[in-house]
Amino acid sequence: MTSSAWRSATASTSPLRGPQIEPPKGSTDRVDARVGEVYLQAAEIRARVEELGLQLAADYAGREPILVGTLKASFVFLADLSRAMPIVHGLDFVELAGYGGAATGGHTAIRLIKDLDAEIEHRDVIVVEDVVDTGLTLHYLARTLQLRSPRTLAAVTFLDRPYRRLVDELPVQYVGFTVPDEFFVGYGFDLDESHRNLPDLHLVNTGEPGVPP
Repeated sequence: MTSSAWRSATASTSPLRGPQIEPPKGSTDRVDARVGEVYLQAAEIRARVEELGLQLAADYAGREPILVGTLKASFVFLADLSRAMPIVHGLDFVELAGYGGAATGGHTAIRLIKDLDAEIEHRDVIVVEDVVDTGLTLHYLARTLQLRSPRTLAAVTFLDRPYRRLVDELPVQYVGFTVPDEFFVGYGFDLDESHRNLPDLHLVNTGEPGVPP
């Protein structure tokens, strides 16, 4: 095809917009009764995350820290926080499994499922948490990472419940929101691996089927 023919064939298609696809009938907008009222709106979250990003950028200027996200719930917060930090920084992930915890958070036994890919020796490490509750999971992770000799180790959490702490020595230095002892869904938090994509943070209707009492 000649260049002129190619231009003619593509002239009617905008490079910024793809074809308009209609969602399958009956497959969208189904209401999940477990998703309750909005607790934090997307605009509130965005404003606070931008504040945290600027604060971290100021505190770590010239140091190229590495953000370590704890899968899975923190990935949305981590992505937004990373974009809000106007300094060079690295990204990595860990995944932990906990056992024997209360329904709204906290575990008495923890193991590492996915380890870091990057080396953190002599680096400034910032653990990015979705929520810090009893602190047992973060305490385990912090001890594990300290054995690798980072230059500094701090933590930033989207949500915090300090009144549920079972351990005191935690590296939490940055907090998005202090919240009540409730279930949440959206902005990375799930219900049976669904609804992580909701832009607002919602309360969970705990009286609905499929939600722990």
